[in-house]
Amino acid sequence: MSAEQQTLQFDAATQAELQEFIETERAKAKMQASIHELTDRCWNTCVTGSISSKFSKSEASCLENCVDRFLDTSLFIVSQIEQQKQH
Repeated sequence: MSAEQQTLQFDAATQAELQEFIETERAKAKMQASIHELTDRCWNTCVTGSISSKFSKSEASCLENCVDRFLDTSLFIVSQIEQQKQH
């Protein structure tokens, strides 16, 4: 048996821990991808004028609403992930 094959054999507890770590990292990656997507979406939707040192009232309101919806969605997703982990 090669050294590589030997290092890939873990006991059940270690395998479970690795699996949980991988699932957690996947969830983080999905959340990060969502953040990037929604940042792009909110920016492209809300920032319609020329870029200056300050957002217009309508841009600020739009961005605030967009972020609020993102936070609501994120909390829902986290809740769903937690429920799936419990089952």
